[in-house]
Amino acid sequence: MITLGIESTAHTLGIGICRDGKILSNAHDIYKPRIEGIIPRKAADHHAEVFPKILNQALKEAKISLEDVDLFAFAQGPGIGACLSSGIVAAKALAQKHNKPLIGVNHPYAHIKIAEHLTKLKNPLILYVSGGNTQILIENKEGFRVLGETLDIGLGNLFDSFARATKLEYAHGSTLEKIAKGGKYVALPYTVKGMNLSFSGLQTAAIRALKTHSAKDVTYSLMETAFSECCEATERALFLTRKKSILACGGVAQNKRLQKMLKALAREDKVKFGVAQDEYNRDNGAMIAYAGQLLYKKHGTKPIKKWSMEPFQRIDSLPAH
Repeated sequence: MITLGIESTAHTLGIGICRDGKILSNAHDIYKPRIEGIIPRKAADHHAEVFPKILNQALKEAKISLEDVDLFAFAQGPGIGACLSSGIVAAKALAQKHNKPLIGVNHPYAHIKIAEHLTKLKNPLILYVSGGNTQILIENKEGFRVLGETLDIGLGNLFDSFARATKLEYAHGSTLEKIAKGGKYVALPYTVKGMNLSFSGLQTAAIRALKTHSAKDVTYSLMETAFSECCEATERALFLTRKKSILACGGVAQNKRLQKMLKALAREDKVKFGVAQDEYNRDNGAMIAYAGQLLYKKHGTKPIKKWSMEPFQRIDSLPAH
């Protein structure tokens, strides 16, 4: 079975193609606002504008045509409404034109499943860290269970908001990672409540600290504090669940410092640690294609007209997979 997946939850328009679990292509283009944050309408316009180019690129890399596609998958949510809409409209049009089935995919579910597939980890404790969310999860026969999560903002949004406060032209966590190298620690608020996390106070204090400390030192301190919070809550969940492995996934899981801290944690606690390649941790179409194929094989689908976007969809609201 060949599945084409469309990712459009936020700043990335991604189109990926997989055949029976093998990834054939993974094309993307990113809307990069300067100074400002993501403007939903502008991001959606970007996705619509680059869609033909990215679609052709994905098909060319996979060495197939649209007529070869057996299933179309799209990111259903959670995400920014205008961005999600651009993806679902395109997916419905393609499915109708080629008379093929369509399936919606939960965005976090796709991150988790592609990471499990690539790392070969079975039934791990999951640390999902993205722009809009931060969660510690496990999966059982009833579905996904959230053991802990952010009580306010996601880790990625924390970094992006701070980056804008530093007046970076391209305010993104990847840029901050470079700035933080060689920084010295500045005391900042640290908030872990059981297995839940809070980052809003940390964000406020870090922005205030820019008035009296260098951007390098504050950036380093922000990341060290936020990642330490994640590691503490993850280790607490590890002891509770007695899992044998930890999986990090989502856009922020690309951060090499976070990976290093989690590897050290796993080594000390004598469990495995896994993280997929950066290409599959950032938002991407291949993960939507892969997850869509899994869902279709297990549950089938429904008529095209019955699919809709769900901007606030939670992974723990999904039926067992």
